[in-house]
Amino acid sequence: MYADASSVRDARAQYFAANGFSEASYRDAWVRFKIGPFPVAFPNTASRRRAIPLHDLHHVATGYATTLIGEAEIGAWEIGGSCTDHWAAWVLNASAFAYGALLAPRRVYRAFMRGRHSRNLYRLGWQDSLLDLTVGELRDHLALAGNRAPLTWRDRAAFFLLLLLVSLPTVGAVVIGLALLRT
Repeated sequence: MYADASSVRDARAQYFAANGFSEASYRDAWVRFKIGPFPVAFPNTASRRRAIPLHDLHHVATGYATTLIGEAEIGAWEIGGSCTDHWAAWVLNASAFAYGALLAPRRVYRAFMRGRHSRNLYRLGWQDSLLDLTVGELRDHLALAGNRAPLTWRDRAAFFLLLLLVSLPTVGAVVIGLALLRT
């Protein structure tokens, strides 16, 4: 967790160093990482390049890790607060939400609800001045501290609707697979 008194610039540098990231990777043509021993790569689209600097600051502010479960948590948190017109964030976060709902359903549920009752940077968009804030100021801006509003039926319905939506491709694949086995 990054200290409230740290500058966002310094905290992001620590985050980069701890995770083997750099600002230069924002411009790379491909995103490469491993899930366990398995290498994964996908194109670093313009939409992702627009979202990832904000996503990284969300990691700094929320304290969610860059582990498999941590990415599911931050994905749920970001969706809970809305990714607005950051389409790559919606797609990547929905994928993380889907596997997270299987691997750590309570943590993903809590992160989603936290996102429903805080703000994220997707509405604001990137501004270099964000790096000049302290981590505490960023957390305050995102309404991450303090008392939580009680959860509503709308919060719960949004979670279960999202769960249904991310489950549909899997359910469809199972149904098709079972139908193929019967023929």
